[in-house]
Amino acid sequence: MQESRSGRRLSLVDSSAPTGEQGETGGELTEPGLADLVLLQRQASARVCAENEHGFYQDSMAEYLWARDVAGLSPTTLQGLLRPVIELCSFYELVPWRLTPRHLDQYFAGPGKRALSTTRSKLTKIDSYFRFLEQRYAGEILRRFGARVESPVDPFNRPAHRGDFGLRIPPSRSAMTTFFTAWRADLEHARKYAVACRDYVMAKLTYISGVRATELCALRLGDIHWELGQWGRFVVRGKGAHGSGPRERQAYLFREGRELLWWYIEEIRGEFSDDASDPGAPLFPSERLPKAISVLNVAVAPAVNADTFRKALKAAAVEHLPGPVTNLFPHLLRHACATHLYEGGMALWDVQQVLGHVWPTTTVNYVSSVQADPELASATSARRAVRRLSKEG
Repeated sequence: MQESRSGRRLSLVDSSAPTGEQGETGGELTEPGLADLVLLQRQASARVCAENEHGFYQDSMAEYLWARDVAGLSPTTLQGLLRPVIELCSFYELVPWRLTPRHLDQYFAGPGKRALSTTRSKLTKIDSYFRFLEQRYAGEILRRFGARVESPVDPFNRPAHRGDFGLRIPPSRSAMTTFFTAWRADLEHARKYAVACRDYVMAKLTYISGVRATELCALRLGDIHWELGQWGRFVVRGKGAHGSGPRERQAYLFREGRELLWWYIEEIRGEFSDDASDPGAPLFPSERLPKAISVLNVAVAPAVNADTFRKALKAAAVEHLPGPVTNLFPHLLRHACATHLYEGGMALWDVQQVLGHVWPTTTVNYVSSVQADPELASATSARRAVRRLSKEG
């Protein structure tokens, strides 16, 4: 490059100097002028090795967890955030910014293939971590390691979010009445009577109170407070909002729920293998004891799993549920609870309280299938207006 006035040639790198001189082995290179800028980069790159790159990877994961902790995520959520990233990097023995979409495709289509929901969850967590890297450290990674930070979850393998945006139409009130009546009558013929009664009570209590399956399974005997309200209430650890973690709230039994739960505790709960008088014992215990517990021969039983409850409810719906809706699952019972309470005249605010929603807009989505006729409502409103005007005239 020629200097404009003196004609003196400036060189960033001395072309006469050999490329492999002392800078690579620890000595100082003595190129004059602007070459000092290049020397700093050469000396920095000479210190880069696999250990440094892996150390930066470990530091970035720690900082990512700190950031999400500051954002308010619960400890249980934080524990699972980086597992898919570690799983993928460990399989290929690469740091994240060396991964490509081809790596991800081959892994999750082959040895890492899991259920669709599991894969979707893992890809979402991997993509979230890469957004953190791109936002905070893309420049430093490019400068230090010469690698561009790009998420291996690209537009072609990015999962389409199935979401929860479809219209869920619950069974009618009469169908639910028929369903629970037939199921109750069939309990006497169940091969495992106590287990069948437990599943029945869980399903009907979900329909009465509108609680979630995970909330119901986590209930303890000490969570029931018969003295609260008119018919008693129970404390559930509800779903948190914006990563705040579980929030405790009171769920409502109503008259029917109180009678049902009283019958279950008095006549059925003692049939299980644990101590039914312990307030810390699960309200709905599992019949199967883990090996580690069964060998100890102690009166301890774990709570029933939510998946077990879902399977029992689905099987009961196939046998006893009439009408067009045949696939019944716990969250649809929650929709049915909200819909039927609203159809029965309960105010939207009260339905919101029953479901434990923070925002009424969330509750509106649960009652979106309420049978309404806007045309009839408009005609009725017009007739009222005509009568009022005629009286005033």
